Parts: sequence; C-alpha cells; structure tokens
Amino acid sequence: MNAALRTAATIAAVAVAYFATAQVGLVLALVKGQVTPLWLPTGISVAALLMTGRRIWPGITLGAFAANISLGAPLFSALLITAGNTAAPLLAWYLLTRFGFRPALDRLKDALLLVFAGALGAMLVSAFVGAVALRLGGVIAWHEVPAVMSVWWTGDAMGVLVFTPLLLTVPRQWNAAPRRLAEAAALLVTTAALAFFVTTTELRLLFLVFPMLIWAALRFQHAIAAPCAVIISVAAVMAAASGHFATGDLLTTMIVLQAFNGSVALTGLILSAITSERNEARQAIERACEQLAETVARYQDVGARKRLGRVVPPG
Repeated sequence: MNAALRTAATIAAVAVAYFATAQVGLVLALVKGQVTPLWLPTGISVAALLMTGRRIWPGITLGAFAANISLGAPLFSALLITAGNTAAPLLAWYLLTRFGFRPALDRLKDALLLVFAGALGAMLVSAFVGAVALRLGGVIAWHEVPAVMSVWWTGDAMGVLVFTPLLLTVPRQWNAAPRRLAEAAALLVTTAALAFFVTTTELRLLFLVFPMLIWAALRFQHAIAAPCAVIISVAAVMAAASGHFATGDLLTTMIVLQAFNGSVALTGLILSAITSERNEARQAIERACEQLAETVARYQDVGARKRLGRVVPPG
C-alpha cells in the first residue's frame, strides 16, 4: 500500500472512530444530547494527530460533521461546530509539537504540556465556537452561552486528559514475566470493581480508587495507569448519568464529577510521568557507572601489563 492509500485509510479510520465515539459520548450524557462531561472524540483526535501528523485532519472534520448532523443541528451550526472541533485538536497538536512534546509521556514536562496546552488551553477554541454556533443557530439563548461553553470546555478537556494518554502509551507488546502480567491484570480487575462500587454506593468513598491508581502509576506507569484512569472516569460518568454519583442539582453533579475525573486523570498522568523520568535517570546513572567501571578496569589492565613488561626480562 502506497503512502496516499495509507493516508486515505487513516483518514477514514479517524472519521469512523470520531463518529462512533461521539455516539458513545452522547450515551454518557447527563442530560440526553445536552450535557456530556466526557467527550471521547477529542482525545482520539489529539492522539491521532500526534501519532500520524496533521495530514489526517480531514478525518476529524468528516467525523465531526457526521456527528453534528446526526444530532439534528442546523446546517450552519453544524458547519461552524465542525470547524471548531477540527481547529481545537489541530491547535493542541501545534502547541504540543512546538514545545517539544514526546508522545511517550515519560517526562513531567510532557504531562504538563498535555494538561495545560493540549487540554485546558486548546479546547477553549471548540468550546467558544460551539457555544456561539448554537446561539447563532437559535438553539440556545445568549444568557446560556457561558454555561454551555464551560460544559463544552470541560467535556473536551477531560476527553484529552483521559483518552489521549491511553492511546499514546498503550503497550504494543508485553514481554514482561507472567507474574508481572498477572499483577497488571489483577490491578485492572480490582480497579474496575472498586470504581463501580465507590461511584454507585450511598457512602462517599471515592478516595478508595486513588491507591489503585497510585499503585498502577508507580509499578507500570502509563501502560496500566492510563487504562485505570479510563475505567474510573467512565464508571463515574455512567453513575452520574444514572443519578447515583452525587446528590443535588445538575450543576452540583457536574462540579463534583469533573473535579473527581480531573483529579483521577492528573494523578495518573503526572505520577506516571515523574516515575518514568526517575526510572530513566536511574538507568542513565547505572549505564554511566558501568561505563566508568569498564574504563577503570581497562586502564588497570593496561597498567598491569606495563608493570609486567618491566619486571620480566626480554627473551
């Protein structure tokens, strides 16, 4: 398959993934078709751009347009929202690559760039354009624009914080020992069960998921911490959509939910990055010590040969 066909196939795959995950995101809406606290397509879009480059942006546009039309939005509003949904991931990609972001997320710098440039900063574009498009299309009133923009922004930002690390750092293959694989599997299963329990019980025990997340970050970094964060966040959104996550009105639920999901995403992301950075520094020190030991041994061997040559007479 030549480069053009590969690019076309990637664009088509991104468009399908965007549209499919948009439907999933609407299923997780707190108010059907209105308030979506976790917008998956933005995370997929940013990850796709970082992995394959900006040439796949038409896939984002096609997927966003199809998703907006399927919601019954007016054509003008759908086109404007699509433009915002395309521009925001592109801006995130530009800012991240401009400041030396590494998709491996193995430095604290990379984690902070993803949080502030990729999520919180760039997603303001889609939120602003989307809210204005709905107002110009007559869907919302002017006084509703700030609330819609804030919900839109947090949903897009959470999509980047939760799903982009998962897609960027998903392990291509596992060469670990069976015992380590069993530990990872047990950690994922335990996290899923615990997340379901703490997000649906009447008791306020949300803090119980953080030891699992910290364990995953320290032991496996993003490879397991990212899936754990996804599991916890999706469980929280599902509980909120069914009315079991927090007591109070919609605004209270949104604040508690996004604060919780943000804490989960930041804990896994930043702690994994710091651990990876620490491990890399330790490995660099170990390599330097090994090289130093080899150099010392080599010079000692040369010195011993010179001394031996002076003691033993020739012939």
